[in-house]
Amino acid sequence: MTGRRPTRSTFPGGPRDRLRATRTGALTAGALVACASLAAGCGVVPGATGGSGGDGPITVMTWAPQDTGATNKPGMPALARAYARLLNAEGGIGGRKVDVLTCNDHNDSVAAAKCARRAVKENVVAVVGSYSQHADAFFPVLEGARIPYIGGYGLTNMEFTSPLSYPVNGGQPALLAGLGSALADSCGPVTLVRPDTIAGDQLPPLLDSGLVSGGHERAHDQRAAEDATAYDDQSAQALAREGTGGGSPGCVVPLLGDRTGTFMDSFRRAREDRPGVRTATVLGSADQTAVNASGGASGPYEGAYVTGWYPAVGDPAWDGLKKLIKEEAFGDNDVDAADAGVQTTWIAYTVFRQVVESLGDGEVSADTVRRALDGGLEVGTDGLTPDLRWTFADKLASVGFPRLVNAEVTLQVVREGRLVAARKGAVDTTATLRNADVA
Repeated sequence: MTGRRPTRSTFPGGPRDRLRATRTGALTAGALVACASLAAGCGVVPGATGGSGGDGPITVMTWAPQDTGATNKPGMPALARAYARLLNAEGGIGGRKVDVLTCNDHNDSVAAAKCARRAVKENVVAVVGSYSQHADAFFPVLEGARIPYIGGYGLTNMEFTSPLSYPVNGGQPALLAGLGSALADSCGPVTLVRPDTIAGDQLPPLLDSGLVSGGHERAHDQRAAEDATAYDDQSAQALAREGTGGGSPGCVVPLLGDRTGTFMDSFRRAREDRPGVRTATVLGSADQTAVNASGGASGPYEGAYVTGWYPAVGDPAWDGLKKLIKEEAFGDNDVDAADAGVQTTWIAYTVFRQVVESLGDGEVSADTVRRALDGGLEVGTDGLTPDLRWTFADKLASVGFPRLVNAEVTLQVVREGRLVAARKGAVDTTATLRNADVA
């Protein structure tokens, strides 16, 4: 277990302070173009489009699913628009205005590809801080146009293999490896309840990597519809396996995105006579809002382990994000500082800003942004992550994740209805992933 490393480039006052870039040598979607508009026009913070040199505007895109029957992340494009408003109120980045296009991927592969094609048409310099399950639909489009994808949510393996991807967290691989390691010492049989989708198919080996590294047997893989209105049958099935652990209480791991709360409602009723069965999940499937809605200390999340990529929301490192929300997104219920998607978008735009600043007065385009990132540029995130730098053969390339540069996770637990740190600092899952067959 390690703490966060000190950053080389910090921004103590949040986005109102100029970010400094340090040179060391140098997941998503579509929409029928359902754009969220900041002012007049379709999804644009006012300005022009495309790459720029001199004082011309810079265009980027952020996409995420909204208004669907499954997982929704409206806070990600909302935070992107708020970040751009603040940048532009201060004169942009190095005198260049920033235009943010937003797109709704509808949790649909066709819509995801349409968003990517729109990014190409609008000549964006990067897709920043986005969420999609459909990497196989949008990455080929971005790769064909050489558009970098900075700070995706980390849902799919392609986000950790594409040379055009620059992830800021360890995605599902790190979260699940860390969760499996935590459960290996404290649980009997483990049941994973996950979506019956392509993205869901990638989850079992990742959780198993942590369990097996801790000497535990693999989890039982239980599939479920990601848009169900109740999970009574799945809850009963998970509890039926609890008695196979030789007396040790079992653990149930629901990873159903926005439907995790629905599962927990069903599970609460099903386990009334099995109070010893614990639950565990990851941020993105549960947060403080979900804990509160489920009954707080008397709800099913009490005692649950939750792994996340970043420090708990009460950490002072989030002060800049909270200030931005207060000043530029006040009253927007979509933008919650405790939401992992909002946090990821904040960090992704922090990275993008430093990349643009590193270019000085030169051209800002997809090519120059990509070359800066590939050339060894190292960026800091004020302690929210380790310093970030991407190479083509990083420490996890041997297990199929060549773009995964931040394998740290935090372990939290629900105590008396509050999500708090279970351990100080972060846990590095690199060794767990490196020694597991998760490619």
